[in-house]
Amino acid sequence: MKKIITAALFAAVALPAVAIPTVASAQSQRELRRDRQDIREEQRELRQAQRHGSPRDVREQRRDVREAHQEYREDLRDRDRNWGNDDWRAHRNGNRGLYARGNWRAPFAYNRFRPGGRIGAPYYGSRFVVADPWRYHLPRAGRFQTWVRHYNDVLLVDTRRGVVLRVIPSFYW
Repeated sequence: MKKIITAALFAAVALPAVAIPTVASAQSQRELRRDRQDIREEQRELRQAQRHGSPRDVREQRRDVREAHQEYREDLRDRDRNWGNDDWRAHRNGNRGLYARGNWRAPFAYNRFRPGGRIGAPYYGSRFVVADPWRYHLPRAGRFQTWVRHYNDVLLVDTRRGVVLRVIPSFYW
């Protein structure tokens, strides 16, 4: 019986907790969905104004479409800015040894990447892929996406196009 309890305790301590999506992320998804719906409605009204309305109506509808797009971009930016920061930061502060850089070297020089930039395939080769992002409390990468280590930084890369989607600078100590 002691062996079973010891094994269970060891397994609980050895396996890190998996990040659970928060209510805030679900709420931001709903906001983004609502914003996209508003954009579609405003575009529909603009098309109607272009067909049947006066030039003044068209100007007002264009302004409404621009405002809807702006609101969507702001919500998207807020979601990305608040994305998982507290989760992995708190985990990193409590588990400094896990994030220790160690003796890690890449065969190429350090480059500061930005989201939207393109990188070559050697930068996201299998040697540099973070095989267990859940261990570091990183969110699951989407389809055709992978987390990659670049010196102390972590990059989320679209592997089909080689585009950097997200950069977390100084992720490792």
